Amino acid sequence: MRTARSPQAGVALITALLVMALLGILGLTLSWDNGLDARRTYTMLFHDEGSQAALGAENWVGSLLRDDAVDTTTDHLGEIWAQELPVLPIESDTIQGAIQGGVEDLQGRFNVNNLVDGNGEVDQDALAQFERLLVALGLDPRFAGIAADWIDSDQNPGFPNGAEDPIYTGMIPPYRSADQRLTSITELMALEGMDKATYDTLAPHIAALPGNTGINVNTATAAVLQSLDEGLSPQDIESMIADREESGFADFQNYFQTLVPAEVLDSLEETSSFFQLKVVVQIDTVRITYYSVLYREPSSGATTPILRSFGTI
Repeated sequence: MRTARSPQAGVALITALLVMALLGILGLTLSWDNGLDARRTYTMLFHDEGSQAALGAENWVGSLLRDDAVDTTTDHLGEIWAQELPVLPIESDTIQGAIQGGVEDLQGRFNVNNLVDGNGEVDQDALAQFERLLVALGLDPRFAGIAADWIDSDQNPGFPNGAEDPIYTGMIPPYRSADQRLTSITELMALEGMDKATYDTLAPHIAALPGNTGINVNTATAAVLQSLDEGLSPQDIESMIADREESGFADFQNYFQTLVPAEVLDSLEETSSFFQLKVVVQIDTVRITYYSVLYREPSSGATTPILRSFGTI
């Protein structure tokens, strides 16, 4: 004889199944969240480890530059600091990774802040040199005047090339010109008409250094050397770079005396005080790119970081 099943039994079964499903979902959610939390924690720890490794590399490079100032009286591309840093492993009981990088002499580039003098007025010689640098790179020379207007202390647009607040406040979104010296060359991306392709071409040849600085001819790029005088051709620069080799010019003043005007010759140097360190640290899936601008005191060789940034110059 078949016994009738109670309706409450069916409800209880469904309720039990729902409870089991909810418990399963809850357990899966907790496990997922726990995994994410653990991954976030490891990422933060790896980022901190990478940052400390980058700072350690900065300290080591500072020691190299200080020792170099003691041992030699010139700076050139054949010195230890100018070589690519080898890939060094980072190993411990908890992490595996590597660190690599390199140092560049920022005085081998054109200092954009040279466009203005101590009174905030445009330096016409520096402006002309920047125009020649742009031409040597195949870029529009009008960016020299626009950059000078961005940095100078007044609101009078240069003629025929210039741009001040009336131009920038009409953009979307609107902004104003800096009217002060740059702290980073990335600020040039804000110039009227500047695009990424132009900036990427120009960036390896320029720097934004405090005050007015000279150019180290032993480390200067080919385009910067060509910008020294309008009479210098690409063929002249090839011969010039071949003559300086890795150890630099034997007597740069005598070498350049007949090639550039006297006012340009006075701005040329064979030593440097500003360097840029780039360090790339990889730990697990965490990758850190660290930039540091180092100032080396000419007399003592003491090296001090004056600008640090992660991810961008």
